[in-house]
Amino acid sequence: MQVSHTPAAVSAAFDDPNLIAHAGLVPVMRLAERCGLPGLVAQRVKLSASNGAGAAADAKVTSIVGGMVAGADSINDLNVLRHGAMPALFNGIRAPSTLGTFLRAFTHGHALQLHAAHRRFLAALAARTPLLPGADQMAFIDVDSTHKRVYGRTKQGAEYGRFKGLRTLHPLLATICTPTSRPVIAGNEDAPRQGSRLPRPRNSSARPWPPPSRLAAPAPASCARTPSSTTPA
Repeated sequence: MQVSHTPAAVSAAFDDPNLIAHAGLVPVMRLAERCGLPGLVAQRVKLSASNGAGAAADAKVTSIVGGMVAGADSINDLNVLRHGAMPALFNGIRAPSTLGTFLRAFTHGHALQLHAAHRRFLAALAARTPLLPGADQMAFIDVDSTHKRVYGRTKQGAEYGRFKGLRTLHPLLATICTPTSRPVIAGNEDAPRQGSRLPRPRNSSARPWPPPSRLAAPAPASCARTPSSTTPA
């Protein structure tokens, strides 16, 4: 058997209105709602862009979260939420162009607002699920730096640093895991920093991530800290 058409002449699209490609999003987003994600975003994230980018921030953030859970790694990929019968399962899905406008309106201060919602959501999630099983015996905390390239010249906090000729954001990420759990991103410090210098500026308004005792109950009796590294992720 041989394919009768060239690859350029063949295309496929999941557009049947009666099929669902990501039915697993239903329990995931239901859990997010029970942990208060939409309400936390609506309460904490306040964008006042004149183009309406800040309207319905809760619906936009949950759309982005749902798209990422479904495998989206770009703005255009967020259209996965509108394929097939997905609109029959979820209300308030926003188009990729709308979500892109929303994200482009973010400043560093808005990112800190989102971090505040994330910290409270993470605590609520840990209270409802076994997020870090075994944390009462041992937990591993890793604080590591990373570099993420940016392309816009007005991106706040981006600097030329470790990678010659490339402008990057240089946040510190904190992850927590146990011998029987996957790593959980507990928080990050993304105050603007230059190059490969790690100390936080004195005027940084970023707040620390929740301690392990806020993420698992009871509090860990002991913690083992993995060596930090400056190797880019």
